[in-house]
Amino acid sequence: CLENTDPRTRGRGIQLLSQVLLQCYSLLQEKEVLHLVLFYENRLQDHHLVIPSVLQGLRALSMCEVLSPGLAVSVLKAIFQEVHVQSLLQLDRHTVYSIITNFMGTREEELKGLGADFTFGFIQVMDGEKDPRNLLVAFQIVRDLIAKNYALGPFVEELFEVTSCYFPIDFNPPPNDPHGIQREDLILSLRAVLASTPQFAEFLLPLLIEKMDSDLQSAKLDSLQTLTACCAIYGQKELQEFLPSLWSSLRREVFQTASEKVETECLAALHALSACLSCSVLSSDTEDLLDSFLSSILQDCRHHLCEPDMKLVWPSAKLLQAAAGASLRAYHHVTLSVLPLLLEQYTKHLQSSQRRTILEMLLGFLELQQKWGYVEEEESTLLSLRAQMCSVVFSALTDPSVQLQLVGIRALTVLGSLQGFLSPSDLELVVDHLIRITLCEDSQSSEAAMEAAGSLAPVYPKVFSGRMVPRLEEELQSGVSSSEREEESSRDRCSLQQRCLQALAAVSTHASIVRETVPVLLQHLQKVQKGSKAENAQAVVSVCQSLHHVALQCQQDAGSCWYYHQTVVPCLLAMAVQAAVQESTSPLLDKALLEEEVLAAMVPIISAATTHLSPELAAQSVSHVVPLFLDGEVSFLPQNSFPCSFQPFQDGECLEAQKRLVALLMAFVCSLPRNVAIPQQERLLRELLALSCSCSCPFTATTAAKCFAGLVNKHPAGQQLDEILQLAVNRMEPSLAEGPCRMQALTLLLWVTKALVLRYHPLSSHLTDKLLGLLGDAELGPAAADGFSLLMAESPDVLHKGCHADVRIMFRQRFFTDNVPKLVQGFHGAGPDVKANYLKGLSHVLNQLPKPVLVTELPTLLSLLLEALSCSDHVVQLSTLSCLQPLLLEAPQIMSLHVDTLVTKFLSLTSSPTMAVRIAALRCAHALTSLPTTVLLPYKARVIRALAKPLDDKKRLVRKEAVAARGEW
Repeated sequence: CLENTDPRTRGRGIQLLSQVLLQCYSLLQEKEVLHLVLFYENRLQDHHLVIPSVLQGLRALSMCEVLSPGLAVSVLKAIFQEVHVQSLLQLDRHTVYSIITNFMGTREEELKGLGADFTFGFIQVMDGEKDPRNLLVAFQIVRDLIAKNYALGPFVEELFEVTSCYFPIDFNPPPNDPHGIQREDLILSLRAVLASTPQFAEFLLPLLIEKMDSDLQSAKLDSLQTLTACCAIYGQKELQEFLPSLWSSLRREVFQTASEKVETECLAALHALSACLSCSVLSSDTEDLLDSFLSSILQDCRHHLCEPDMKLVWPSAKLLQAAAGASLRAYHHVTLSVLPLLLEQYTKHLQSSQRRTILEMLLGFLELQQKWGYVEEEESTLLSLRAQMCSVVFSALTDPSVQLQLVGIRALTVLGSLQGFLSPSDLELVVDHLIRITLCEDSQSSEAAMEAAGSLAPVYPKVFSGRMVPRLEEELQSGVSSSEREEESSRDRCSLQQRCLQALAAVSTHASIVRETVPVLLQHLQKVQKGSKAENAQAVVSVCQSLHHVALQCQQDAGSCWYYHQTVVPCLLAMAVQAAVQESTSPLLDKALLEEEVLAAMVPIISAATTHLSPELAAQSVSHVVPLFLDGEVSFLPQNSFPCSFQPFQDGECLEAQKRLVALLMAFVCSLPRNVAIPQQERLLRELLALSCSCSCPFTATTAAKCFAGLVNKHPAGQQLDEILQLAVNRMEPSLAEGPCRMQALTLLLWVTKALVLRYHPLSSHLTDKLLGLLGDAELGPAAADGFSLLMAESPDVLHKGCHADVRIMFRQRFFTDNVPKLVQGFHGAGPDVKANYLKGLSHVLNQLPKPVLVTELPTLLSLLLEALSCSDHVVQLSTLSCLQPLLLEAPQIMSLHVDTLVTKFLSLTSSPTMAVRIAALRCAHALTSLPTTVLLPYKARVIRALAKPLDDKKRLVRKEAVAARGEW
């Protein structure tokens, strides 16, 4: 074939040889490669039909490691000379780029020996390229030419022209493009070329200025982003000639554009220009371009800050801040001129709205100062304006306008964070203002002041602990007594106390302050818990919420965490035990501390105080707490003289109050790290098991079950665990079958099942089957169905990763795979009176499943979900609707097949008697609009008519959803 006179036949021969070489190029010897290269170079002069196969062969040879020196140059010279690359097909042009890329990777020094001829040869190869696949490779070659210092010689402008002709990229991939090349890929690749060398500056900057003035937003954005990229490698020399034109274009865009994107990119480009000029090293005889550039910006923007109508105030301020933020030198130059002017304008304008605008601009400049922190006195404009600045900020804090106050608080936070800026007297004023605003009635200002106090307290712990904490304590105490006043003033006092408590928690952001605030909060808790439950339960809950907030803030610091734990946990336990023991001896006292909501508020405090302890300290603590509950060992508690012993696990009606405190035991032992040994653990588990199955109080039985489950989840695998689980099963099974404690046994079953499902324990499938069997029970069925929600959802107090539980990844997917087929089978075989239980269980499982998993299973489950919508149980309806809503957005093709049923069901549920169902149905009707328009059009008139009715619903939230859904239709 190779010697045949017909070019097609010769081409087939060379094609076969090239295909063989592409398979075995790594096995060739040096002489063979030399012989083949000479043959292929000669074939480049052959008929044009042969050339594609020749190029494939040369590509194989370009990957050979044994290529003799000089052959790479010889091959490229032959291609540059003999082949008109741009007349070839796309694939063959791509082959040429691949040959060049291969040689550049392995024969760099040889190619550099060609000098600028190599660059010129490549320019000829690339000139006129149009295919995006080839352009990506060609742009990479240009980047390498520049990055690896190949000689460009006199061809800099030609190389720029051959690449910049594609700027800005306007490629849009065709639909269903198999190559996956996006416009953004080409934009970034070309930008990397254009911004790769300062040698392009004289050609590129005029092009960018021209494209910035384009009417196309995409061209503007691309130009601005390219300019920003160039500033990273340019110096003063490259920019000098073009600065006035660049500034003029940027200013015009920011002053006139309606596009936020364009404005953002303009400001980024101005920042980059300012940074570039700041970094340039100056010789003694050159002009400082940064100074003259900033002066022209100030000249064009400064006067707008003084205009009475304030029309161009924000654009000007943004431009000045973008330039000033580039370097400390730029910051000093701009602020020296701008800050005094803004302070003067603040005093001139008397309207709160105008003052707020000016203060927000000041705040922008102050936030820039934060980048550099403390500055030397002689250089800082800010220090010279300290008195004026503080005066303006303090005046904003006393202004009646809440919006101005909020900006003032932000400014105060920034000033306080600048090390050494505020004098001691200013600091005291700052704290006084924060206290005053914290205690004011406006919740927005109050919350902002608390947040500011929390930010500044670690910077000035002495001032805050010495000034703010005592003042808050005083306010707190003044409101505890005097119950004779009128109800209204009592309500005001409660809300003032609430704010004091929140502020004490907010300011506890430093170890020394925590040691001041925690005793105050505990002392207050002692006072408010003494009253009866009706009045004081809410007050106790408020203190608990603040203590929880402090606990979370202490978790970052080991010292604070241990101090908090050993101070708060024994104190809470002592108060609770005192109340429970008193209740046991005098049952009519009705203690606030024994209320369920109060105990529930104490749980997160003890949990948060325990989760971050080191194993050594946790072991020290657990050696006191567990004996307290098992043996009544109260010696470690403060104020430990009680009227009778503490025996929460003993039988007896009078001990009901003591049994409730198992909630606090649960909070502690279920939050311990997994490697902490719990003393007498087997005995503790048996006591909890007995209590959970026999206690008539649902709160106590549930917390005992949760505590048992939390311990079982972390228990090391082995014989001991198997025995305790077998004991639990033996207790549960008879109780579930009959008797007065069926509900308690179900609760225990649910929590133990959850504990085992999370850790993939083999017994979990047996317990889940037991639960599935209960769905057909007339009495326990509905509660068992709701239990599936408990199994799948995140639990707030036990059995989550935050409290070191053993939670395996993808446990929900595994539970779904194992149990949903059984649920479906059970549904089909169930009687009409219990079918709803299976649907409810199914919808709970699906609701908690990650949506991508649900989408894949949707075709098999959709008919059941639609049936669930017809169920009369509103919990089932609600759960199913919340499951379907995201599926309408994520699986429109599958949902489109059932659009008729979906429309009918959703519209009928918009008149459900339950408000939550009406809202969910309207959201689903809204989500239907994401299906293809052709599917929806036949239903449009009907839906719009039907959605007119909920527009008149008596509930505002329903009307709101109806407006959104109907508008979309």
